[in-house]
Amino acid sequence: MNIPIAAEPIFHIGSFAVTNAYVNSTLATMAFVIFAFLFSRGIRQVPRRLQAAVEALLEFLLGYFDQVTGSREKSRQFLPLVGTLFLFILVSNWMGLLPGTGTIGVWEMMHGELELVPLLRPAMSDLNMTLAMAVTSIVMTHLVGIFTLGFFVHWNKFIQLGSLFKAVVSGKPMKIVTAIVEFGVGLLELVSEVAKVLSLSLRLFGNIFAGEVLITVMLSLVSFIVPLPFMLLELIVGVVQATVFAMLVLVYLSIMSSKPHGEGHEESKSHSHDGTEPATAAHHA
Repeated sequence: MNIPIAAEPIFHIGSFAVTNAYVNSTLATMAFVIFAFLFSRGIRQVPRRLQAAVEALLEFLLGYFDQVTGSREKSRQFLPLVGTLFLFILVSNWMGLLPGTGTIGVWEMMHGELELVPLLRPAMSDLNMTLAMAVTSIVMTHLVGIFTLGFFVHWNKFIQLGSLFKAVVSGKPMKIVTAIVEFGVGLLELVSEVAKVLSLSLRLFGNIFAGEVLITVMLSLVSFIVPLPFMLLELIVGVVQATVFAMLVLVYLSIMSSKPHGEGHEESKSHSHDGTEPATAAHHA
């Protein structure tokens, strides 16, 4: 069976092509919306089993996030985005293992051959989906950096015109050379932001698409028993890939919301020049 890299369109709404991967992602989104609606109506002061399980999951995620952010406040701030990414990728990956996904469809003539176009396809096996998630995640990290540090402080990490201007005004050759080097490094950091998008999207797409190909090949050879270990492996891969994507986004958020290196040192120096010594120093004096 031929498995194209691009998701196959099922039908069109005007010029918009609804693909089988898009159907899968829509079903996953609807499942989350329905679950959230029903769950919110059943919240009690004394939690029942389902509510206790959800609270335990959130507490586990927060504790895991704390190891990266080092702050429960930041973990709570990043939980809506990172937690949603983790759960959406996990559920979408696991939905790809449901019976009928990739096997139930319609036969159509494509490239002169009769091929099966499945009605459902794992959402993360579509590069458009993973690329859109990666772009959205990286844009969100920059928005968090802007709102946390300020527009100019955030972008000075990449386009260090302020540092270069101060060095030129100082007239010191070494400071000017250092500022030029830092300016070039900042431009390289901008290139690395594009690399982050490619890395996040291609890693997730490649692993899920490879898993889909493996399961399809195994099912085409032997329909019973033999594919089960490979499906179990795909369950584990789904968890791993969701964790890797979410944790990398969390790391990027933590970095973008942190002050640039050396800023705290400059602030402490300015305080000492103003005559406001630390309490310990004043006590010893």
